[in-house]
Amino acid sequence: MMALVHRLKDIVLVRYLLASVGALAVDLGSFLALLSAGTPAVIASAIGYTLGILAHWLLSSRTVFTGRVAERGIARTKQKAMFVISALAGLALTTAIVGGGDLAGIDPRIAKLVAVGASFALTWLLRSKVVFRHGE
Repeated sequence: MMALVHRLKDIVLVRYLLASVGALAVDLGSFLALLSAGTPAVIASAIGYTLGILAHWLLSSRTVFTGRVAERGIARTKQKAMFVISALAGLALTTAIVGGGDLAGIDPRIAKLVAVGASFALTWLLRSKVVFRHGE
């Protein structure tokens, strides 16, 4: 029984990873386009991340946590708000890493890659344990 539970968790994690890759494509594509247009790295990072958040909600709510999405009403509103809060935590971490890297003279693209890993870990924990927890 425990092996089955672990396999199901792995499947959700795999689906979350795939949704994250899709959202990351939106995020990085926007970031790189804005960066090449002369937008400051921190602003480009924040805008890219925000667009990635929108993509991630659509993918997460429709393909990853399908059995855990609140149907409607206040529960759905609360869940969306918690998703946004988790995204803002990831955004804060992302902009801090990219901004700190930029100030330290690190290529913003390298800093962004570090931020991607850190933000993924943070938002996975928040979303799987809080936003889309079982029973909500």
